[in-house]
Amino acid sequence: MGVIGVSYPPSQGAFSQASMTYMGPITRFLADTGAPLLVNVYPYFSYIGNPKDISLKYATFASPNAVVFDGPLSYQNLFDAMVDSVYSALERVGAANVPVVVSESGWPSDGSWAANLDNAGTYNSNLIGHVKNGTPKRPGSLETYVFAMFNENQKGGDETERHYGLFYPNKQPVYPVSF
Repeated sequence: MGVIGVSYPPSQGAFSQASMTYMGPITRFLADTGAPLLVNVYPYFSYIGNPKDISLKYATFASPNAVVFDGPLSYQNLFDAMVDSVYSALERVGAANVPVVVSESGWPSDGSWAANLDNAGTYNSNLIGHVKNGTPKRPGSLETYVFAMFNENQKGGDETERHYGLFYPNKQPVYPVSF
């Protein structure tokens, strides 16, 4: 998502000007070969960066109603809006046929004010149940990978980086999740 310069509203999604020196050739290659663009989508970071304008329910797939209206499309969760902004960016550079695969998504269970067991369990459970439906712009199944299988108790960086796993290093579940 770091190469997206405009993400709101999703229909205005565009790659940043700075990224176009490499995203232009990459998207052309992907379009020519039929390969997908792999994208890491973390609503957690958008939420903690702007909790005034982004509700926790919207960020964790828990909003009962649409929050964002963008032309004929409406968005009930931030994940879909982020993914659809990538689809829009691809369309802008002539690569509308490039599929998107969410190579990482998750929510930390500890390490900051918004990282707790309830939020992580809600996000990941709802993510797993949601991606079979795709996004408003691209209905259908969306190939998505949850980050991560295990908490990484020896990982450096911010405390949250050690708490994305569905399981502790001892193989015990961090919170219940059903696939």
